[in-house]
Amino acid sequence: MTFTEVEIILYGAEQLCPSCLNLPSSKETFEWLEAAIARKFPEQPFKMSYVDIHLPPEKDSEKVQFAKRVIDEDMFYPVVVIKEKVVGEGNPRLKTIFSELEKYGYKAV
Repeated sequence: MTFTEVEIILYGAEQLCPSCLNLPSSKETFEWLEAAIARKFPEQPFKMSYVDIHLPPEKDSEKVQFAKRVIDEDMFYPVVVIKEKVVGEGNPRLKTIFSELEKYGYKAV
């Protein structure tokens, strides 16, 4: 299987999700996830992006539209997206995210 570098996008907000009390903030989840992926798939490049759902990057219409969707659909954030597929919502599971990355040729160490 060939290797495809992927972008992992985490959509979140400064304020905690009202339904996600006692969970880490979106920024903390972003940092934790980035470190966990780097440990699981060392020397295999990936791109991590954080998008604030209330202040998405205006120049990226896909991210703006998805940020709006998170708000409109009352999704539990942070929301983790890989290749337009939601792989985590609220309290993302590493096993699910790792499994999705393996579909793109990432090899666990």
